[in-house]
This record gives sequence, structure tokens and C-alpha cells, in this order.
Amino acid sequence: MEDRFRSGDRQQRRRPGGRPPMRRRRIVCPFCANSEKRIDYKEVDSLRFFLTERGKIKPRRKSGTCARHQRLVAREIKRARHLALIPFCPEHLRS
Repeated sequence: MEDRFRSGDRQQRRRPGGRPPMRRRRIVCPFCANSEKRIDYKEVDSLRFFLTERGKIKPRRKSGTCARHQRLVAREIKRARHLALIPFCPEHLRS
């Protein structure tokens, strides 16, 4: 049992068929990559990218934003909701 959990075994794992494990490309924050891109509550179309189809705010791992910009995006979405630019519930999103 001890032999299975050695530290070197992790590097030798392979996918079925003998292929090496896949590496995911890291998502780069769109606001850090393009400094001219602004986060503004009045730009509803750009904020909709950070919402799910249910109207929830997407998490960082899905949207690809860094922690700093995720906080700013969440704040601007909440402002837009408060001013009724974006609906709170998904019933109003359906067309």
C-alpha cells in the first residue's frame, strides 16, 4: 500500500493509451492583457459576458479574470442591477 503513494508516482501517470497528461492553457485576465478595456456599469453588453444564463456572476476560474478585476466586475454588475440595467433573476433574460 505504501508503494502506491510515493512522490515519484505522480509524474509517471499517463492517460489511457500511453499518452502524457494534457496541460490546460492558463486563461489570461482580459483586463490585465488589454489595459484600454474598462469596467463600467453602463456597458451592459460587456458585463453580460460575466453572467451565466441564470443571471449569476461567473466565478474567476470560468471568466478568467484576476482577483482584483473580479472584485471590480462584481461591484459593477451589482451597480447595474441596482439601477435596473441588468435583471436580478433569469425570468427577464428569456426572450
